[in-house]
Amino acid sequence: MLEQKDVIEDDILDQISHALKIPVEAFQNFDEEQAVNIISNTFNIEKEAYIGNSKPVFNINPFDELKKLHDEKIALYERMLKEKDEMMTRLEKLINK
Repeated sequence: MLEQKDVIEDDILDQISHALKIPVEAFQNFDEEQAVNIISNTFNIEKEAYIGNSKPVFNINPFDELKKLHDEKIALYERMLKEKDEMMTRLEKLINK
């Protein structure tokens, strides 16, 4: 119903802005073309990557991602081994007392 109105009352705009945590001025000064430009610049959307395109373009190299995951797994494993060695050392000290 609000979208059909030419003018929306200030109290309703205040309620909407409070609910969405957006300043009232954002509604009053809204420019659809500028909003689209901001969104496309923010997300770096390429012309070929729009939704609905049968051949979208993705700039993700799966091998790089796999290598990164592998490196993270190795680092975690090494950290776990170090913690195990420290725990074993503490246990040996407790037993030898």
